[in-house]
Amino acid sequence: MHYGGIRAVKGIDLEVTEGELVCLIGANGAGKSSTLKAICRLIPSQGQGLSYCGEDISRAQVHELPRKGLVMVPEGRGIFPQLTVEENLAMGAYARGGGSTEKQYQTFPRLKERRLQVAGTLSGGEQQMLAIARALMGDPRLLLLDEPSMGLAPMMVARIFEVVREIAARGVTILLVEQNARLALELAHRGYVMESGAISLAGKASELLENPKVREAYLGEAAA
Repeated sequence: MHYGGIRAVKGIDLEVTEGELVCLIGANGAGKSSTLKAICRLIPSQGQGLSYCGEDISRAQVHELPRKGLVMVPEGRGIFPQLTVEENLAMGAYARGGGSTEKQYQTFPRLKERRLQVAGTLSGGEQQMLAIARALMGDPRLLLLDEPSMGLAPMMVARIFEVVREIAARGVTILLVEQNARLALELAHRGYVMESGAISLAGKASELLENPKVREAYLGEAAA
C-alpha cells in the first residue's frame, strides 16, 4: 500500500473469521489506518489475496463493498455535518436498501433525542455514535472501526466501547483499529500488533495483554 512514493504497509497476513472481534494496535504511523483503507479500496494496494466471504475483492470498486456488507467507520467519523441525524442514518441505509432507524435509536437513545438536529452541531461523542449507527444501518457482515475513541472524554470512550461489545455480541464481525491498546485487547478475541507497516506480533488478545513487549510499548508498563 502506497502513498505517493512512500510505502505505508509492506505486506501483511491478517485474518478475521466470522463472528470475531479482532483488534489492530500499534504506534502512530505504523500503518493501521492504511490497512483498513486498503481493505475498503480507498487507497491502492499492490498485494494479492484480499478475500472477503470467499470472494476476491482485490480489484473491487469502493461503492461495491457496502452492498456486500463490508462497511467502515473512518477515523474522524466522516458524518455529513449539514444533514440531520435522521438524514445521516438514511444515507447509511442507502447502499443495501434498508435499515431501521428505530433499532439504532434503541442502541443510541441520545441520537433519538437529537434526530432532527444538524449533525455538525453534535458533540464529538455524539458524532461518533452517529458514525457507528450510520454504518449499522447497512446491516454489515464485517464492520471496520478506525480509532473510535479518538478525541473523546473517558466517559464517552467507555460508552463507545460498551456499544462495540454489544455489536459484537449480536454476531457482527469487527476489525478494530485503536490507539488505546488496553481497551482494544480487553475487548477483542484476537489481536495484531503493527510496527513500521508490518505485523510484528499476533495472537489471542489475552496473551498479548501479558506479552512483556506489548505491556512496555503499548500499555505503559515498565519491563520487569
